[in-house]
Amino acid sequence: MKIRNIAVSVLRGDCAGLPALSGEVNEHTVRRACAEIISEASSRGESSVSVPAVGCAGGFPVVGSAKIVSQEILRAAREGRGSLQQILVCLDNDEYFRIFEKQVFGYLRHVTEDMAWGPYITTDIIIEIGDGIVLIERTNPPFGWALPGGFVDNGEALETAARREAKEETNLELEDLKQFHTYSDPARDPRFHTVTTVFTAKGRGEPRAGDDAKGLKIVPFGQLPGMSFAFDHNRVIADYLQARQIG
Repeated sequence: MKIRNIAVSVLRGDCAGLPALSGEVNEHTVRRACAEIISEASSRGESSVSVPAVGCAGGFPVVGSAKIVSQEILRAAREGRGSLQQILVCLDNDEYFRIFEKQVFGYLRHVTEDMAWGPYITTDIIIEIGDGIVLIERTNPPFGWALPGGFVDNGEALETAARREAKEETNLELEDLKQFHTYSDPARDPRFHTVTTVFTAKGRGEPRAGDDAKGLKIVPFGQLPGMSFAFDHNRVIADYLQARQIG
């Protein structure tokens, strides 16, 4: 099967020439050894690399080794490791071959096909300025007024995503950033299943609608209950006002 630009095969064959794991055998040493095999091949500009059942000779569980190998294959594909185009998982033992073939392909298909349908991770930010909060008018469907926010990028912390989205959509820097609540109802987003972590923060700077926002306004706390919002932001803002004991 192919994961992005890397073809993955599980082969029954001789693993001669592949490095053996020495020293303590545990999850961390197995993962490090597997990562180093792939990384070294990439750094040498090779297009193909063979990976053995790392750690199994030292007593590490075969299924555990197969899953770690799968995870490192995904990491290599996600990071786009140089000229690497093929990863061959090479097993010189019939039992290991059967286990690896089932586990590697099953794991890769689950992550790339099943998990690819979501849920997707987002952040939203309740940005306080004076006695109100910042709302943006969305340029994309679902339309309407909403809290600033957006999708978390690969390799990005939730807090980093919240600060980035706030800057992109409102031009504001965030102070006193705190997690408020997580909302995960599959129906909260009409597009697809998203899970959002909502933050509260103080806004610093000059509020200005960014590229992802058609409009921006600061709405006093007392006017929020009468408004209609995109997504489930009516509920989010109602929970926030209750927590703040406003209204």
